[in-house]
Amino acid sequence: MNRPTNIKRFLDFVENDKIGKPEMSNGKLAIAFVRRGYSPSGGAEAYLKRLAHGIVDLGHQTQLVATSDWPRNEWPFGSIKHLRATSAIGFADELEKVRPQLQCDVLMSLERVWQCDVYRAGDGVHAAWLERRKQFEPAWRGWFRSLQRKHREILELECALFTGGARRVIANSQMVKEEIIRNFGTPAEHVEVIHNGVPACAVNPGAREHTRKELGIAPAEFVVLFAGTGWQRKGLRHAIEAVNGLKTSATLLVAGRGETRGLPASGRVKFLGPLSGERIFTMFAAADVFVLPTFYDPFSNACIEALASGLPVITTTANGFSEIIEHGVEGEVIAPGDSKALTAALAAWSDPKRREDIRARLIEKAAGFSVEQNLARTLEVITAAVT
Repeated sequence: MNRPTNIKRFLDFVENDKIGKPEMSNGKLAIAFVRRGYSPSGGAEAYLKRLAHGIVDLGHQTQLVATSDWPRNEWPFGSIKHLRATSAIGFADELEKVRPQLQCDVLMSLERVWQCDVYRAGDGVHAAWLERRKQFEPAWRGWFRSLQRKHREILELECALFTGGARRVIANSQMVKEEIIRNFGTPAEHVEVIHNGVPACAVNPGAREHTRKELGIAPAEFVVLFAGTGWQRKGLRHAIEAVNGLKTSATLLVAGRGETRGLPASGRVKFLGPLSGERIFTMFAAADVFVLPTFYDPFSNACIEALASGLPVITTTANGFSEIIEHGVEGEVIAPGDSKALTAALAAWSDPKRREDIRARLIEKAAGFSVEQNLARTLEVITAAVT
């Protein structure tokens, strides 16, 4: 197969950006979305379903290209084309073979593939993530990882997309856009920053009291919430160390999945397991502060959801979300791995009056990042890839 991985392809892309693109019929598009794999609690899956729902409501047609583990009842927005390959590069190769059969105006991928009209880099930049990992693990691990085929294949696909394989690129934070430009030399004008949108979720006013009672937490207890899957990358160890370091009583609620081996011992932690969308919002209601001391997050959905629930967010400079909040006013932005700074930040936000005074401002800030706004801007990029 002739894989489009060289730099020359980008020059061809710039020169021939409109070649071979179909005309829209009555302004309506047939859009094929691409996503390899499926997780019931996955942020990319939730985002894609919200996007497809909005696009279908506007009269456009959608279909999904995915692996066989994506359930048909989880895609009520059109047909599903199931591919057999499960590896990153195998999936990309198979997509190249079936692409002529899709009969779509636009191919939008949320997955690293060889080429597409629009690529949403919601998973960030793998090359940047590998570089960040060196900061908190032994050197031999990085060397061993460089020998693993999986990582080499992802980097190869990433290079293909950012050097011309994708006609348009959507980054969900300025941080990711800068990583794309720095690592691949992609012209800035071909990367559009569209921050994640937060869905409206009405929580019962009594959810705080009810949930705390259910969890055995006193009404006045200082409650810190952590939510995420992949606890090493998300920095759970530092969240536990920070809560352990507080001089006042506190409880850390941990939602999501991860490896408990190596985590600090603590009598202040309650593990909740993976939670559904509605259930996590009841935890936001029960909590006082949201914390995500991540080592790499393109733009955390959990953080914007916490903000929409009126919670100050304490996160790191390695989270694209950090660029939308005012440090020290709407939350705190610290360096990854700094447990002492995290403890100090939590202590500062343990003041109930400070949290209450800022609550309305946080909800208003999150309202500026709506699902509707995200949909409108994403459609602008999709349309630009056609016209």
